[in-house]
Amino acid sequence: MKKDFFVVLCTASVKESEGIARLLVEGKLAACVNVAKVDSYYRWKGEFCKDNEALLIIKTEKSKVDRIIERIKEIHSYELPEIIALPIVAGYDTYLAWIEEAIE
Repeated sequence: MKKDFFVVLCTASVKESEGIARLLVEGKLAACVNVAKVDSYYRWKGEFCKDNEALLIIKTEKSKVDRIIERIKEIHSYELPEIIALPIVAGYDTYLAWIEEAIE
């Protein structure tokens, strides 16, 4: 049976993004984490905000998502970090097999 693969998205300060990415990959919770610099526009506590952040694009399997969320919450500096998980509905089979191998 094929595993269910997920992408977990998380924003963080540019400064802390590398530490989060390294922790997840070294802990075999994620096969790969891409970090992209983004401008974020949002409302927080009634105020309009714009920040330069990093978007972490975390590739994993379903069985690791809850642990990823808990681990990020433990170390993240934000009061309310963005952490959302999206299923990968299709992909290159060889790449998906690599994800599975990398996090076992």
